[in-house]
Amino acid sequence: FNCFPFQLGEWSSGPGGRCLPQQRDIYQEGCLGYDCGVPRLLHTPGTINDTYSAPSCFLAPGAWAGGCLPCCSHLSSFPENRDDARRFMKHLSPDLGVELPERSYGADCRLYVPENPKNKFINIYETLFDEFVVAHVLGWWGKAVMIRNQALLWVLSIGFELMELTFRHMLPNFNECWWDSIILDILICNWFGIWAGMHTVRYFDGKTYEWVGLSRQPSIMGKVKRSLSQFTPAQWDKDQWQPFMGPLRFIQVLFLCVVFMMVELNTFFLKFCLWIPPRNPLVVYRLILWWLIAIPTIREYNSYLQDSKPVKKVGAFCWLSVAICIVELLICMKFGHGLFHDPMPTWLIIFWRSAGIAFVIFLLAWSWRNHQKFRRKNL
Repeated sequence: FNCFPFQLGEWSSGPGGRCLPQQRDIYQEGCLGYDCGVPRLLHTPGTINDTYSAPSCFLAPGAWAGGCLPCCSHLSSFPENRDDARRFMKHLSPDLGVELPERSYGADCRLYVPENPKNKFINIYETLFDEFVVAHVLGWWGKAVMIRNQALLWVLSIGFELMELTFRHMLPNFNECWWDSIILDILICNWFGIWAGMHTVRYFDGKTYEWVGLSRQPSIMGKVKRSLSQFTPAQWDKDQWQPFMGPLRFIQVLFLCVVFMMVELNTFFLKFCLWIPPRNPLVVYRLILWWLIAIPTIREYNSYLQDSKPVKKVGAFCWLSVAICIVELLICMKFGHGLFHDPMPTWLIIFWRSAGIAFVIFLLAWSWRNHQKFRRKNL
């Protein structure tokens, strides 16, 4: 097996720090108790023809420690008040600790601005060349590589736009024009990121690598390619989410979507509460760390859903990801207290209450229908 970003599980530490191949069931006892990858890997052992010196033997505890780091750092900020937390951020980056003007993208929604002497399409130009455009594309590429289900990705895409609409009274950054939200975000940036991510998955789907030892490569370029291939999965396969298998599976997949959107919302609320500009490296580091944590988390959660055993457990990275997400949410609630004065519009309250009631009725009707089918089948 391979485990991103190195091979784990089939290797163990040998004399002189060399990694020696092991023949065992890695899914039961190997790579942190699961097999992971970018994205998920097939449960098929590879053939190793040579020992290979690599740091992969020692990455399992490092990956877990890297996942625990943000949780511990967030917990350490709980005793602080909002001002102390903002001052503490200056120790991480000297540019922080200064109040930032939040940009509102919906102040002027005109496509054509005739009074502007330099550029009559200034609104479109500024929106297209905003840093969030690149972030949208890369973010949805990463989600597509992890989730690999186009329908679920589109649910997340539209769902986050609904979240922006819901919290636009709290964050000026979410106040977007209709053409920015629907055309630029959903139909262009998100679509391109999903398209590129799904093509990445299809390109590597079923592709295997011959893991011939480094010393057996005939040329220098072969040795370089062999070294670089150590950082890639041996084989890719597809995740099957099947949200319409039943009401319980639907709720389980919906829970995944809720956690995804909560993590993204925490990004914007943390920036607003702690005065972190979008271009600050801390924002990028957090997103990269979250992506690396989400890789084994998605693998674990999908394995949990696919497992047909009557007694099964959620993987450790799933619990860690949920814990980090909840801690970030609590930080946003604590440090955001008193910052948001505008109430939620009445029509939004009515909309979400109606959606919640309709969702409950839908699940009850679905469950009753399945129950009736089960009774007729047993008669």
